[in-house]
Amino acid sequence: MTFELGVYTFGNTPRTADGGLGPTAQAIRNALEAARLADEVGLDFFGFGEHHTNSMPQSSPTAMVNAAAASTHQIKLGTTVTVLSTDDPIRVFEQLATAAAIAPGRIEVVAGRGSSPVTFPLFDHDERDYDMLFSSKLDLLLAANSQDRVTWNGPHRRRPLSDALIVPRPEQPLQIWLGTGGSPESVLRAVEPGLPMFLGILGGTPQHWAQYGHAYRDAWNQAGHPAEGAAIAVAAHGFVGHNDREAKATYLDHELRMFQTGAAEIGRPAVAPSGREAALEAGGMVFAGGPNEVADRILHLHQLLGHDRQILQMDVGGMPHPAFLKAIELLGAEVLPQIKKEMP
Repeated sequence: MTFELGVYTFGNTPRTADGGLGPTAQAIRNALEAARLADEVGLDFFGFGEHHTNSMPQSSPTAMVNAAAASTHQIKLGTTVTVLSTDDPIRVFEQLATAAAIAPGRIEVVAGRGSSPVTFPLFDHDERDYDMLFSSKLDLLLAANSQDRVTWNGPHRRRPLSDALIVPRPEQPLQIWLGTGGSPESVLRAVEPGLPMFLGILGGTPQHWAQYGHAYRDAWNQAGHPAEGAAIAVAAHGFVGHNDREAKATYLDHELRMFQTGAAEIGRPAVAPSGREAALEAGGMVFAGGPNEVADRILHLHQLLGHDRQILQMDVGGMPHPAFLKAIELLGAEVLPQIKKEMP
């Protein structure tokens, strides 16, 4: 891969004048408008994440990929992530294969275990089966991606599949990434089936995450996989504004709201971590600032990690939609050219 830059969203419900939440349906329309703009300004990838809350209501990323496939032209599209533990892998494949028929060569899936307990009771799964559900369903997703007739048996199904036809078929297999929040076990989980690794990053330092990149590539080489398949993507928070001061102030204001409301909705502490300002500087992993600073920070991370793609969530905490769109415009028009110029 050449280095790719993009955006992702979980949906961002607009705020009303009194600070409450507006229509969740508008968040879905806004996300599709953002994907179209990302395509127009030349970004490489747009991802749709999965949450099931009022503030982040994008609960069906495969449906969003299909809608965006029909309204964009060049940009790659994918789920970031599909919570595979509580979804059906055959339906996930069928829905994304449908999108790939609409937008050939542009559709991907990031399969993740899920970091929120919300989805397990919602879809009648036992959270104690967390590991079994993901590993079994990932194995079936890979089987569906590799062949049109599948004979398969695994612990998450009551009945085995015998020569089951799975259609439609994309002209080429879907790109499947393994999503992880970062752990030694997840590195090996990606390497064993030969999958590219998608790192969802909320904290830490560039040096910390570089260790995971080195561990992944070392394990990949030891497994004997083809070198060109060892791709790493990074998903992190960020925001691009006209200058560093205003961009960071805007981001921090809405990040605080995200921690106070959105985090509580998915079962996490509703208190913002202290010292978040440091995460926006060179030693942190929030990429907020003017175009020059954001480009420099991404290039610095690439020097350490050697990743192939970076995508930013910029619509946090009820960020006004016009501000989100302007950040996408700046990312494509001013950040991307600097990165392309500096990359080998």
